[in-house]
Amino acid sequence: MKKVLVTGISGYIGQHCAAELIKNGYAVRGSLRSLSKAEAVTQAIQTAVDPKGNLEYCELDLLNDSGWDKAMQGCDFVLHVASPFVIRQPKDENELINPAVEGTQRALKAAKKAGIKRVVLTSSMVAMLGEAKGNLFVNHDSWTNVKAKGVSAYVKSKTLAEKKAWEFIKKQKGDQKIELVTIHPGPVYGPSLSENLTGESMSMFKDIIAGKMPLIPKSAINMSDVRDVAEIHVKALEDRKASGKRFIVSSENAHTFQALVQILKNGGYDKVSTKLAPNFFLKFMAKFNKDLKGMLPFIGNTFTADISETMKVFNWKPIPFQKTILDTASAVKAVMDK
Repeated sequence: MKKVLVTGISGYIGQHCAAELIKNGYAVRGSLRSLSKAEAVTQAIQTAVDPKGNLEYCELDLLNDSGWDKAMQGCDFVLHVASPFVIRQPKDENELINPAVEGTQRALKAAKKAGIKRVVLTSSMVAMLGEAKGNLFVNHDSWTNVKAKGVSAYVKSKTLAEKKAWEFIKKQKGDQKIELVTIHPGPVYGPSLSENLTGESMSMFKDIIAGKMPLIPKSAINMSDVRDVAEIHVKALEDRKASGKRFIVSSENAHTFQALVQILKNGGYDKVSTKLAPNFFLKFMAKFNKDLKGMLPFIGNTFTADISETMKVFNWKPIPFQKTILDTASAVKAVMDK
């Protein structure tokens, strides 16, 4: 049985990736910052699949060399999912950038040393936004200009981490070379395997459902379903056509937050507000609100994503947007009602 190291297994995407791997006959070793989280992660994954003894853990830190070589031992592939994610802008952007960039380099160096065949890296569509202005067409050749005005720390962290990863692959020496595939979702929604609602996606849905988001941002972005994201991560491990490529895993067209809340309203979530916040108001409030500041790249812009290669290579179609939204809301409400 082939074994996969999944970094950041305690996260929303990491848990889904682990479950999808086990469903597809892989053994999983998941990395945690603290092994005290292991039991909770196992319980979450068990809601989707019985690990049957094919799930184990190791302790890793994106900013520490300790344990990386040992974590790779006996593994055939790596899913490097771990990355700091907060939409809010930190006071020091390096709080996000350093763990993302350095953690990715640690993963690649240890993978090469261990003779790993392929690393699949969780990047993001935010690494593909160009100048992040106007009507944007995004494809596998697109890169965000991290020097453009208003680029957030999170956007920089994902872009720089991926760029450094491809540089590492290009500069490899020796006969034993690892392959790299990068996966690029938009904002990720879909039901969580755990009951943790503190992450950005789940907490946003919780606030919307509870009526705690009175004004909805007038912005649109290509959204992703976590189940699609996990599926493509796993398929990218061994598909020969995937090696060396960047794959967008999102809706083709951007969806507005107005459409999102309308689906919830129509679905019987009565407390949901559909009132739009004017752009000038959001931009003004962003000066005082870190959460809104992180949204600025998406306000007033429209995105179209070329997902044709992802669909062709993996014989994939995105889960319908309405299903993603309603499934997410249902899962969040079930936790809120407990």
